[in-house]
Amino acid sequence: MKDTTIRKKGYFCTDLQTIKTKKKMKKTIMTLLMLVCGITMSMAQEKTEEGPRPAQIKFDKLTHNFGTFSEKNSRVNCVFTFVNDGDEPLVINQAIASCGCTVPEYTKTPIQPGEKGEIKVTYNGAGKFPGHFKKSITVRTNGAVEMTRLYIEGDMTEDKEK
Repeated sequence: MKDTTIRKKGYFCTDLQTIKTKKKMKKTIMTLLMLVCGITMSMAQEKTEEGPRPAQIKFDKLTHNFGTFSEKNSRVNCVFTFVNDGDEPLVINQAIASCGCTVPEYTKTPIQPGEKGEIKVTYNGAGKFPGHFKKSITVRTNGAVEMTRLYIEGDMTEDKEK
C-alpha cells in the first residue's frame, strides 16, 4: 500500500511540473506575439505617414439658412464652397437632393489638391406649402470621407396677394 501512495505522489508531482512548464511556454508565446504585433503596427503607421494623403473634401459650412422669403419669390439659391484638403485629386461622384424641389449643381472635373470648388443649390418652393422646410443634399466623393450631408432650410411665407 505504501508503494501505491508514493507512486500517486510522484505522478502528481510530475503533473505539476508539466503544468508549470506549459504556463511558462504560454507566457513566452504571448510575449512574442505581442512584440510582433507591436512592431507590425509601428511599421504600418510609418508607411501611412510617409505616403500621400487621400483626397479630402472640407466645406466652409454644412448648413445654409435662407431665412424668411415670400412664396411670390419661391426660388432661392445658395453656394457651398469647399477645398480639397488632401494630396490627391478630389472627384465628386454625385450630389443628390432629398426631394425634387432642391437641385444641386457641381463641377464634374477633378479638383486638384489645395484648390477650391463649389456646389450650387437651388430650392424651388413653387407649389409647396408655406412654412418651414429643411432639405438635405448627399455628396459622395472619392475622398477619405466618402459621404457628406449638406442642409438647406428656411421659412417660406404665404403670398398675401392671392
